[in-house]
Amino acid sequence: MENSINEKQIGEARVRVRYAETDQMGVVYHANYLVWFEIGRVEFIRQLGLDYKSMEREEGCGIAVVDVAVRYKVPARYDDELMVQTRLIAARGAVIRFGYRIIRVEDDTLLCEGQTVHVVVDGNMKKRSLPPKYAERFAAHLIS
Repeated sequence: MENSINEKQIGEARVRVRYAETDQMGVVYHANYLVWFEIGRVEFIRQLGLDYKSMEREEGCGIAVVDVAVRYKVPARYDDELMVQTRLIAARGAVIRFGYRIIRVEDDTLLCEGQTVHVVVDGNMKKRSLPPKYAERFAAHLIS
């Protein structure tokens, strides 16, 4: 990431690769990175002082994934400790974009990077705006 990005604008979550997440060669199956993106996203929201579960329960909305882009660079392997770095790239109206970097902690190697695009939806999966308290907090943590 760029040096100008404030560390407070990046959420961090650690995960350890489980044996079940690898194939016969001991390499992580590609779809598991998307699960780790979700872990990073939920922890990022929590680190902002917000709670995704409360957003669903109290605000009656969720954030549905509508697009994913991933670039795999180096494979993760069984028992690697990984750092999932998450940042908010955009949040406007009903659309939110997050960016991710997955780094092997042991040697600081970038394994994967990507983005997800989300649409804020109500309980009936109809598009709606992000609730004000979330929109305000997200706006304060946007990377310019």
